[in-house]
Amino acid sequence: MTKTREVLLVDDNPADIDLTKDTLGRSACRSNVHAVGDGIEAIAFLQRTGKYNDAIRPDVVLLDLNLPGKDGRAVLAQVKSDPALQGIPIIVFSTSRADKDIDRSYELGANCYVTKPGDLQGFVATVSALANFWFCCAMLPGKEQ
Repeated sequence: MTKTREVLLVDDNPADIDLTKDTLGRSACRSNVHAVGDGIEAIAFLQRTGKYNDAIRPDVVLLDLNLPGKDGRAVLAQVKSDPALQGIPIIVFSTSRADKDIDRSYELGANCYVTKPGDLQGFVATVSALANFWFCCAMLPGKEQ
């Protein structure tokens, strides 16, 4: 069995947060999900500032692009330019299928870009597949496997 993975979920949609947490909770690949609703909170969590000074460093970030305050593109750029954080894999998980969003996310250093399916069954299947790959199969930096 693999170690429990720490996941930072950055999404402003409460329904997507609940469904993602529920799906990950049912996965055979164990995870602890920490959710924040905007990009400013995501950076605070990752940098362990303010109310997040005791936050655990996540193994993986699931990042929506369209966020209030600081959007996902800005979060991605900031994280990937910070030597202390740039090794954390970031999975962009967005409803956008626009080539410009996909291309820009990879240019900024995203490790993966996955579109959110619009239907419940597809959403659950996609989150389950992400968990299987990133939490059970992929070797992640800074962790004993």
